[in-house]
Amino acid sequence: MELLLLVGRRDQKAMLRIQRSSNRGVVLSLSGHIEIEDVAELQRLLSLEAADQAIALDLQDITLVDRDALKFLAECQAEKITLENCPAYIRDWIDTNWIDTERDRGSRQER
Repeated sequence: MELLLLVGRRDQKAMLRIQRSSNRGVVLSLSGHIEIEDVAELQRLLSLEAADQAIALDLQDITLVDRDALKFLAECQAEKITLENCPAYIRDWIDTNWIDTERDRGSRQER
């Protein structure tokens, strides 16, 4: 099954395109900009998938990601959602900042 969803913004300058495909797992191919406004829609779409379903986000055509979207992508990866074709700047941010964020969160809980 394939699904195409366009998520626009009020100013219509930036848009996220989401294309769902499934074969041996579900792949959401994303293109355009991912901003905080898009995170809720992506979370909603992910929640519709079966719990035992392998899920991947294909980021090959992503051109811009804001900080909140980066946090979302890091959380996806932590929840075993595969980030396919992940641009180097996103991977670098997740590898450096997500570890720091998790360490800070753990030290706050210990207090």
